[in-house]
Amino acid sequence: MYGLEACPLVKWDLSSLDFVINRFFMKLFRTNNIDVVKCCQYYFGFDLPSAIWLKRVQKNEAKFKECDNLFCKLTVCK
Repeated sequence: MYGLEACPLVKWDLSSLDFVINRFFMKLFRTNNIDVVKCCQYYFGFDLPSAIWLKRVQKNEAKFKECDNLFCKLTVCK
């Protein structure tokens, strides 16, 4: 996940990352029921990579909008 917010990911990419985590939870709890997996993720406070990526992207967008640095002004796409 390190530096992944710099990459423009599409829905398919995020689904692939989530799939890996969901399969890990399925094997860990020996279930094939996605509802059980989501419940376990919720109670353990485990966010899927797609949710983490979205939070990081939104956080970085807010940082760059507030930036008064000349370098930031030259490099931020508008």
